[in-house]
Formats: sequence, C-alpha cells, structure tokens
Amino acid sequence: MPPALFTPWLANLLPEGPALTTIGQSAGVSPGDVLGILEMIGHDTAGALSIGGPAKRGQPSYSKPVGDQLERIINDLLRRPFLVGTEGVSMSLAGAQEKLPVALVDGEIVIPLNNNPSTHILKPDNTRLPGSVQNEAVCLTLAKMIGLNVANVTTGLAGARTYLLVERYDRVMKADGWVRLHQEDFCQACGKPPSSKYEHNQTGLRGPGLPDLFNGAKQFLPPQDQLALLDAAILNVLITNVDSHAKNYSILISGAGARLAPLYDLMCGRAWDHITKNMAQDIGGKNRGRYLFRRHWERLAEACGFNKRMLVQRVISLANQVLTKVDDAAAAVQSMPAGGHYGMDQVVKEIKSQANATISNIRAVNQPDSTEGDEEPEDDGELISPASP
Repeated sequence: MPPALFTPWLANLLPEGPALTTIGQSAGVSPGDVLGILEMIGHDTAGALSIGGPAKRGQPSYSKPVGDQLERIINDLLRRPFLVGTEGVSMSLAGAQEKLPVALVDGEIVIPLNNNPSTHILKPDNTRLPGSVQNEAVCLTLAKMIGLNVANVTTGLAGARTYLLVERYDRVMKADGWVRLHQEDFCQACGKPPSSKYEHNQTGLRGPGLPDLFNGAKQFLPPQDQLALLDAAILNVLITNVDSHAKNYSILISGAGARLAPLYDLMCGRAWDHITKNMAQDIGGKNRGRYLFRRHWERLAEACGFNKRMLVQRVISLANQVLTKVDDAAAAVQSMPAGGHYGMDQVVKEIKSQANATISNIRAVNQPDSTEGDEEPEDDGELISPASP
C-alpha cells in the first residue's frame, strides 16, 4: 500500500482533536507522528490491528476498578484520554468524543492491560449534551427494534456519572479467549483522512458522500448489505443523526468475505438547540432533513444505483416503523441501569416530528418544482456535530 493511502488509513485509528493533542503531549510525541502515537497507544485499536508485542506470560490481563475508581477514571478522561501513561494500558479509538475501551469479566467492568483486547466501549455523559447517554441508547434501541443490525447497548452508573456501554462487534469469544476481528471504516475504505469524514468540511478535501459509500459497498458487500446500508442512511435522517459521517459506517472483513458492520454512534441531533442541523452527507443535493422531498430521495436513488420507487417506499416504510417503535425504545432505555433523563421526551418528540415530516414531504400533492424549496435557512448551530469537543 503506498504511503498516500497507508498513512490516512493508520490515522483513522487515532482519536481526534484535543484528545490526540493531549496524548501527544503526554507521550512526548508530535500529534502528527501517526506511527509514533500508535507505538504508544496502539496495542488495542479498532479492528484486528495491534501494534506492539503480545502479552507475556505472567503479566496481568486486566485491572478492576474498585470503589469510586471508575467514576474517577471517567472524570479524568479529559486530562488523560484512554488512560495514557498508565502502566500496561495501550489503547486507541477514533473520534472526538470522550470514551474508554473496557472489558466485561464476570459482568464487571475492567481495564484491559498488556495487549489484552477490550470487549466494550464506555461512553460517559457529556456536560455539553445533556442526556447524551439516554439519547444514544434510545436511537440504538430503536434501530434494533425496527430490524436493523445494531451493536448491543446498555447504560450504567459510576457514582454521579452515567455512561453508555456498547458491545464491540469487532471482538468475538473463541475457545481460547477473545479474538479481534478486522474492520475498516468507510474513510479508510475510501482512502480519506479522518479530517475529511464529513462530506462538507473545512479541509479543502471533499469527504465521502453517500454515492461514494455505495460505490464502495458494491465492490465489497453482498446485495443484502447494500440494502442494509441504505436503511442505515434513511434511519439517520429519520432520527436527525447529523453525525453519520463516513467513519460511522464500517465493514467487517474475514476470510469468508466482507459484510456491513452493525450500526453504532446513533444520536438525535435535534434534541439540542446548539447542534448543527446539517446532515453529514447530502440526500439528493440537500443536507437538511426537514427539507427533503420525493425528488431528493429519487436523486439519491439515481446516484447510488437504486430503483427510485423502491427507495421512496423504503423511506416511508422505515418512517412508519420508527413512529410505531420510538416510544417502546424510550421505555426500554428507562429500564436500563442509568434510568431515564428529562431530555428523552425531546428525543422522542424530534424523532416523531422528523418521521412525520419525511412522510408528508414525500406524499405532498404539490411538490415544489426543481428550484422551489431548495433554499435552506442558514445553520445556526454552534457545533459541527454532537461529537465535537
């Protein structure tokens, strides 16, 4: 693989933003030194790649937080992302959100040590996004309820902190222990750096749009997984997930072939006023879910090689399923260990509003012509996405 492809591929294994800067400072390595950073934190990354020697016999496999240690670890993540500098700890995840790879042993959360694999991802609550844990749990639970392939999820409490606990789909238990599975996100598959994960970004390098994702899917994935990717793209519009960039879609790769990875990182962006309303990828040339009409979905179908009528029917079908199941999803999250949050009502309200608007816009008798209605209001969101620092 030439450096022009290999370096961005590796960079997509690293965290982004302040977390990467902090890790570089702690390790005494430039944040731009991809290999240098991975040498420090690359024992446990996304997929099967592990940089560093195997665990030696006699070394501890895990460290179990006791008492209020887990709460203190969560509170310290901003200062010490991925517990950098802790003896025996070397792990990395992509993205800008605070998160921590962990493992479950006998139902208890532990910290992997000495190149042992994590099995779950812990995502703590976010003070800038109140109710983020329950928001994401509702969206993931809803997606599973309507039949999409989704990572298993629950919530938890650590003192005063709440967290989302997501089961890793790139780990599997075998007879001799946990095994890492190879995966690539669509930024890696498309040869794009992580800074270009959004279709429209400020790097000067256009990121992957949905037609790019489907072009890649047609090369590697079976037809049923191409339809699963379409369902995922539709769902992200219906739940107003403005963070559905190329790194939030992934491919699992094995000797038997490739398949679309389960969905993860699903959020209702409209639950917060200060979040951008712009979607991560255009739908038929438009990036606002409230302003999508039949022609925009038909343009998407044409660009991605789908039957127009079939795609429009699929949008309506999924929207109706969302309306039927979103209350059940919220009730399921309410019963999880972290309980509910006052923001859940807004999540349900916004998802229902978007699903109803999607159906109404598609079925509108007087569809705007090719130019009318394509102008969108200026985005007043302060953040690029819910994952922004």
